[in-house]
Order: sequence, then structure tokens, then C-alpha cells
Amino acid sequence: MAVGTDRIDNGGGKKVLLPARYLMAITGSMGLAIVYGFKVNLSLAMGAMVNHTFIESQENKTSDAEKHVSVCVHEGGGGNATRIDGPFQWDKSTQGLILASYFLGYLVSQLPGGRVAELFSARWVMNGSVMLNAVAAILSPVAANLHYSVLILMRIAQGLGGGVTFPAMHVMIAKWAPPNERSILSSIVYAGTSLGTVISTALSGVLADQLGWESVFYVEGALSLIWCFGWAFLVQDSPQQQTRFITREEKELIANSLGKSQSNTENTPKPPVPVMKILMSPPFWAILIAHVCSNFGWYMLLIELPIFMSDILQFKMSENGLLTAMPYLCMWLFTMVLSKILTIMQGKKWISATVSRKIATLIASFIPMVCLICVSYVGCNRGLAVFYLTVGVTCIGGMFCGFLSNHVDIAPNFAGTLVAITNTFATIPGLIVPVFVGYVTNGNNTIEAWRIVFFVTVALYIVEILAYTIFGTAVEQSWNKIGTSTHKPEDQAAVPLKQHDKL
Repeated sequence: MAVGTDRIDNGGGKKVLLPARYLMAITGSMGLAIVYGFKVNLSLAMGAMVNHTFIESQENKTSDAEKHVSVCVHEGGGGNATRIDGPFQWDKSTQGLILASYFLGYLVSQLPGGRVAELFSARWVMNGSVMLNAVAAILSPVAANLHYSVLILMRIAQGLGGGVTFPAMHVMIAKWAPPNERSILSSIVYAGTSLGTVISTALSGVLADQLGWESVFYVEGALSLIWCFGWAFLVQDSPQQQTRFITREEKELIANSLGKSQSNTENTPKPPVPVMKILMSPPFWAILIAHVCSNFGWYMLLIELPIFMSDILQFKMSENGLLTAMPYLCMWLFTMVLSKILTIMQGKKWISATVSRKIATLIASFIPMVCLICVSYVGCNRGLAVFYLTVGVTCIGGMFCGFLSNHVDIAPNFAGTLVAITNTFATIPGLIVPVFVGYVTNGNNTIEAWRIVFFVTVALYIVEILAYTIFGTAVEQSWNKIGTSTHKPEDQAAVPLKQHDKL
């Protein structure tokens, strides 16, 4: 993103190549990429950690009566490449317990993390999150060699850190983003989740293969510590506190665009959370329902569809690895393009922020819904299955500039708390989806059984579309006001930018 270089810092006469708000967004995106990388890297490392010979010998004890499958047969066969045995004799249930333990910490930390970010410092909450993930990663090889229960403690610690990232970054966006740039800045920040998945998938596989499974944790942990120092040096909690890499013009631009809707000064008392008013707010419930339903589809595509392709469509492991990474790279690119288009349309006043949020959310729900229906009837055509998977995951990226940005619109003073609430409930599908799929496909691992799974997801997407289309809005809510502010709620009309601030 090229920006003008003619902006002069009034203090030292330094040229600013990148507006500070975009520096914050890009750096924050890197932080989320790191955290999401830690969220998935153990899944990759696990393949080199466990003793597959032992696991297969245990699975072979299962009676043939429990192994009914209906799969596609392709020339050249399917199956997985031979893997080297690791040191740990962890059966499937133990592996699942280790992987699932992350979500225990993730669920617990979101609400307190969001409120701490609002009351004290979102910048340091985010820094502490990555620091905790990095330290726990570096200690993970030692923990695994002690006992898997110690490794579980490391995963819970990483989940505690991961749970505060969305609330912290929502608070940062609320303080840094002019209303007409919330879509693109939010998209830049949260696109780090998909980019982190791509990078971690590729890097972890190479490290485990070339340097051993321990290197996955040591190398990625050490690299993350570098980010912590960079974030602390480059970014402050608000434009008013920022002393480096920002001009007086940009400070005034952000302050004027945010107006009185939000407290950005250290001297302004922090308002208590209006819990009852939030719970009585239809726009909040629209975001909550959209977040929960969308995450059910997200986890379905993230976790279960690759299993469908492996078990039913018989893709090899090496093929599945590539197919796992490719859609998330497409999602990252699509998110950037969509948010920029919607920002331009808002800037020209062709659409309001409410319409922008609804368009992005509709794209993120309707198109994946159609793709799941198509996959249900694709039969054994693996080429079409790959196409629908890629399109579905790509379009889910619309949620970043859709309902996920909406918390900041309706209540910037409580953005961290709101996203903590919705993301806490939206994490539950991550626990339900594997259990639900296992129940439906247990002893009946057929295309017909998977069709039931997909159509339940389709039904939830329909609920999301209806709830958000009817009740969703980007109008700031009255309960966000501080004191006796006279700021008039608006549908976040575009704030004109000076020519040198345009991207």
C-alpha cells in the first residue's frame, strides 16, 4: 500500500512513509499471525512426536464391525506416506485431549482480558499474549518429555494468551481507526489469523522434517520474542500517546473523526460496562448470533472438511497439506481486496457502514453455505471438491470486515468486552463440531452421513443471514455514551481524508 511521503513531522522534520494507524494494523496482524500459528503448530508437530506403530497396533484391535466406511476409489490409490515414529505413545484420545486443552485457556481469558484491555492497556495485553505463547512454546519440548499432562499445562497457558488477542486488538482498532477506515484496518489486523495458519503450516512441516519436532517450538518461540520487542517499540495504546512515526495531522484526523463517541484520553474516567443494556440490545445479539453460527461453519471447514477429503475422497497426506494451506492464502488476499472495495464505496457515500457490514457478512455466510451444499453432492469428483473448499474458505474472510468489525461501530468504548463475550460463545462450536461429526460418522463414515453434517451447518448459516440482516447495524448505540456526551449516533458516514492521507 503506497502512501505519500510528503508528510512532515512537526517535531523533527522526518518524513513518514506509512501512517501510524496502518503501522499499528500491520504489526498487530503479525501478532495475530504468531498466535494463530501457535494454535495450529502442535497439530503439525504431533505427526513427528507420536509413535505411529504403537497407535496403529492399538487401532488394529478394533473389530472390523466398527469400521464401516464408504469411500471413493481413485486410480493410483490414496493413503498416507510412511511416517517416522516419534518418542511418545499417545493414543488418539490423549492427542485429542492435548489439542483440545488450548480451548480451556482460550475460553477463560477472554472476558477478563477484554476488560483489562479497556481499563488499562490493550497494547500490553497483546504483548503479554504473544510473550506467554512464545515462552510456553519454548518450554513445550521439556514439558512433553516430562509428561503429557505438563504439555497440557503449556497448551492451556497458550490458550490463556490466545483468548485475549481479539479483545485487545478490538480496543486498539477502536482507538486508532477512523470510522470510514474500520473495514480495511480491521481486515488488515484479522487477516493475520489466516496468514498465520498458512505460514505455520508450511514452516512447522519443514522444521519438523529437517530439524526434528523440537525445533518447531524453539524456532517459532524465539522468532515471536522478536515481535514482542518490535510491538513495544513501534506502537502505543492510542494516537495521543504515540510519539514515534506519527504526525500531528494524523493525530488530529483520528481525534476529529472519532469525535465524542469514545474516550481516548488518560484523564477520562473509564465507564462501567452497561451489562443489562448490552443484553437488551438487538444489534449486539445480531453480532453474537452471527459470530456463533459463522464459527460453526469456520470450524467445520477448518477441522472437518479436510478429514472428509482424506477419509472419503482419499487424498494423500501430502496433498491434504497443500490443500489446507492454499484456501487460507486465498482468504487473506480476498479479505484485503473486499475491505478495500467496501472502504472506497463508503468513502464515496455509495453505501453506509451498516450496508458494508451486511454485504461482507452475507458474502462470508451465503457463499460458504452454497459450497457446502455443492460438496454434499459432488460425489467422487475430487477436482470440484477442491474448488468448493477453496471458494468457501476464501469467502469466509468477509467476516473480518463484516460482523467482526461491528463491535467497534456500535460501542467503541466497550469493544474489547463485546468481542470477548461474542468470541467466548463463538469458541463453543470449536468444541462441539468434532464431537458432533464423530457422533454422526461413527461406524457410518459415508458420504450420506457427511451430508447430514453439512446440512446442519447450512441451517446455521441461514440463521446467521436472517439474524444479522434484520437486526445488524453500524449505528453507535446510546449505551456507549460517556457522561452526558451530546454526540449524535450516526451510521458512521465517511470522514473525508486529506489528500496525503489517502491510500
